[in-house]
Amino acid sequence: MLDNVVVVVLEEVHPFELGVACEVFGLDRSEEGLPVYEFAIAGAAPGPHRTHAGFTIDVPHGPERLAGADLVVVTATGLRDSYPPALIEALLAAVEGGARVLSICSGAFLLGAAGLLDGRRSTTHWRYAAELARRHPLTTVEPDVLYVDEDPVITSAGTAAGIDACLHLVRRVQGAEVARGIARRMVVAPHREGGQAQFVARPLPEEDGDSLGGLLDWMRHHLDQEWTVDQLAARAHMSPRTFARRFQQETGTTPHRWLTGQRVLLAQRLLEGTDEPVDAVAARCGFGNGATLRHHFGRRLGTTPLAYRRAFAGGWPAEAAALRV
Repeated sequence: MLDNVVVVVLEEVHPFELGVACEVFGLDRSEEGLPVYEFAIAGAAPGPHRTHAGFTIDVPHGPERLAGADLVVVTATGLRDSYPPALIEALLAAVEGGARVLSICSGAFLLGAAGLLDGRRSTTHWRYAAELARRHPLTTVEPDVLYVDEDPVITSAGTAAGIDACLHLVRRVQGAEVARGIARRMVVAPHREGGQAQFVARPLPEEDGDSLGGLLDWMRHHLDQEWTVDQLAARAHMSPRTFARRFQQETGTTPHRWLTGQRVLLAQRLLEGTDEPVDAVAARCGFGNGATLRHHFGRRLGTTPLAYRRAFAGGWPAEAAALRV
């Protein structure tokens, strides 16, 4: 279930990261057929909380509001030597009661203080990764990813990576089309490939005639066809070596991995919105056969196409006739 969402804030809360949680889970989008969450903001105590931008926000709830939550989102704040014991206790009780927890950026340090990262992989903003590993040696910190899902604990990297983690969780629990609908309203990509390395000490590619934006859009609409790097490079009027470098620069991943991710996303939508057999879905997505689709579905989503269809089919019939990624 993903109905009751509580966002935890601490003094010097970062407004953008808080805004991410509010935007994904705090808005009523029922007119578009999207879920409405029971949403609340809680802190160590109710009352005004400072942001690191210099203004204050009113936090209506204390730690007791975490009871009964399906999801607790811990937003970013400045690093500190200790965390409120009552908040840690409430966080642990929520997880014990079946809640998932999701941290954005430095929110991972509160999860670490609660012992929730011990024995799990985790991530945080690349600037804080070494410090997280130093403070919590029982976690394996992965500094080069956008998020890590170690159910029921999800940690995400800095700032906008919180969007990726939140949409990932929505996609996992409520299906690809719900995540896509929320992303569409937010005007963001429903899924990004790659990791933090694409954003660290690397200049953005200049907007010129060599941009791959048009090619990526064309590839999304031709996922049923098989493409080699040489063929894609020729279409982009580049050498294969230049194309591979530019593709990594613009997407943060390889052409093969990007195509696989887009094909899995299309398969999710087809399984949700059509009753086509798995082999037919596989063919439309470019996987060729059901066995290959099952392989990639299992690696990426930890489930089978049929199990996914049973969980999420039937919610979006109006778009079933012309599904595109």
